Amino acid sequence: MNISLKQLNVFMSITQHNTLTAAAQAIYLSKAAVSMALAELEKQLGHPLFDRVNNRLVLNQEGHKLLPLADELLSRANNINQLFDAEQAFAGQLKIGASDTIGNHVVPGLLSQFRHQHQHFSQSVFISNSRLICQKLRDYELDIGLIEGNTPHPDLIATPFSHDNMCIIVAPEHPFCHIKKPHITDLSPSDWILREAGSGSREFFLRALAPHIETWHEVFELNTTEALINSVAAGIGLGCLSTLAAQYAVSDGRVTQLDSHIKGDNIKMQRPFWLVIHNDKYHSPLLKCFIEFCHQWDNT
Repeated sequence: MNISLKQLNVFMSITQHNTLTAAAQAIYLSKAAVSMALAELEKQLGHPLFDRVNNRLVLNQEGHKLLPLADELLSRANNINQLFDAEQAFAGQLKIGASDTIGNHVVPGLLSQFRHQHQHFSQSVFISNSRLICQKLRDYELDIGLIEGNTPHPDLIATPFSHDNMCIIVAPEHPFCHIKKPHITDLSPSDWILREAGSGSREFFLRALAPHIETWHEVFELNTTEALINSVAAGIGLGCLSTLAAQYAVSDGRVTQLDSHIKGDNIKMQRPFWLVIHNDKYHSPLLKCFIEFCHQWDNT
């Protein structure tokens, strides 16, 4: 058996792009070269690695077996460059996934400090909801995820690295604004504008607040924080989100933040930020360094 790094690189590109054409464009090879490399790899292994569904290539059970090994081998190969590059502390690109609040309000400062401290300037950041970040981690499309909602998936390891304070926002003229020390039961009945399924702020509301509100109704489900804030400002309903995400709308008077200490049994308006990585992900020197940096990072 003589598997080449080129074949593994082709394999990884196809898993991320699902078609030969898109995979070929991503790694600057012809479609014919990509097709030939895949065919030779499958011939050497004695198994097809993808199911052919219309024009798409879908990773099958055998492909999933190869995925973590291919990712590790390619990462180790990239580390060889580091050994002979005296001017670069770390080799390779760090592919980071971040959920909405972290991606918009935490990652810029975190990466700025990391780049300055370690002189590594090759990172990519993909921002989406927690569910999609976790899916991309399972598919090895990302190296690491920084998310607001924990994940119970057995293939992923999640550890807290920081925390966040949550708040409830309302339109400035909303009757709830006149409650000086609101109790969670005062919020019944109420209409709510929530983020989409898979969002950390939605998960927090449903887990920490909704069970304590006798009557509530979801008016809208929106996939951006700004749309949620604007809908709250328009008086359509209440919103639950990070104080980081709400701070500018609160300061300019578009919305009002209810008392940060909502009363009620076991009501805690704080949530952890989670660092998530695939259980089988190879920890390159760069990835190890970034993980350690996140755990030591101070966002104050």
